[in-house]
Amino acid sequence: MRDAVLHINRGALQHNLQRVRDLMPGSRVLAMVKADAYGHGALLVAEALAADGFGVAFLEEALALRAAGIRQPVTLLEGVFSAEEMAEVVRHQFTLVVHQDLQLRLLEAVPAATPVDVWLKIDTGMHRLGFAPEQVPDAYRRLQALPGVRSVGLITHFASADEPGSAQTLHQLETFRALQQSLQAETGNAVPDSLANSAAILAWPQAQGSWVRPGIMLYGCSPFADRSAESLGLRPVMTLRSRLIAVRELKAGEAVGYGASWVAPQDTRIGVVAVGYGDGYPRHAVSGTPVLVNGVRVPLAGRVSMDMITVDLGSLPAEVGDPCVLWGEGLSADEVAACAGTISYELFCRLTARVERETL
Repeated sequence: MRDAVLHINRGALQHNLQRVRDLMPGSRVLAMVKADAYGHGALLVAEALAADGFGVAFLEEALALRAAGIRQPVTLLEGVFSAEEMAEVVRHQFTLVVHQDLQLRLLEAVPAATPVDVWLKIDTGMHRLGFAPEQVPDAYRRLQALPGVRSVGLITHFASADEPGSAQTLHQLETFRALQQSLQAETGNAVPDSLANSAAILAWPQAQGSWVRPGIMLYGCSPFADRSAESLGLRPVMTLRSRLIAVRELKAGEAVGYGASWVAPQDTRIGVVAVGYGDGYPRHAVSGTPVLVNGVRVPLAGRVSMDMITVDLGSLPAEVGDPCVLWGEGLSADEVAACAGTISYELFCRLTARVERETL
């Protein structure tokens, strides 16, 4: 059996969801479970969370949840792109994000007997998906007039919500609110809204809406470069563990691993941990990246291999079989990601199938 094991803590997941609800009371929670719930397992997360709905990127992710018995609302953030896909949306009563004219035309064929709920996406400044602000009123009226559309809300996505005081975020908020207020005045009805991702939930209370869309904070990591998950009241959901499979004596001046990139500055002991980029550990993690061995931080020494990493044990008592934590409980994935020049999102999403999964 592979020594690398991924532990998923349901209690931590539920704790982080409650943190969302505490920060944005009154908002419904659309929990992001796209990309297999950021590598945590979409079905596991959906079953563990008492969320009001779930967000996925595309149709296949939504269909997998329905096939597994998930009955809560599921929103397709990228929408659909063909009549065949629209038929599946109608059949399973998925919620659609609409961000271009093609999708408006597909909705025209949806029968009144089986209407769907829709989010109209506004491009308030991300410039990735969505209708330009000047196009929104017409698109909204077209959707409201379609017999196959049950409800229409407004949605947008922030580009810089992880930067407190960001002028771009303020501009996006102002653009969104102006359109929302204009449409409410025109129709005489409240227009549902969804703006806040994890960073906005934590730092932009004015972004609260009918629905919020937490992603990385649900999984216990911080969306901010300068604020730890612990300081935000979040708990790690995923812990990647392995074991030592060898302990070697090394003399000063001897090198370790491919390219001999790390040289022992003094006599020391090297531990070999059964995990590598074949499991999803980041290949670009630099020497010095922390690893926990028997609960004690030791530095990565040398390059990451496909199946193994080496750590400088120094004088730490350790032997073959001793437990190691690569990230999670006691060692933030955000810190490890920074040492690899990436973000925790990527660490989570790149874990491979050969890592055994266990749920706590």
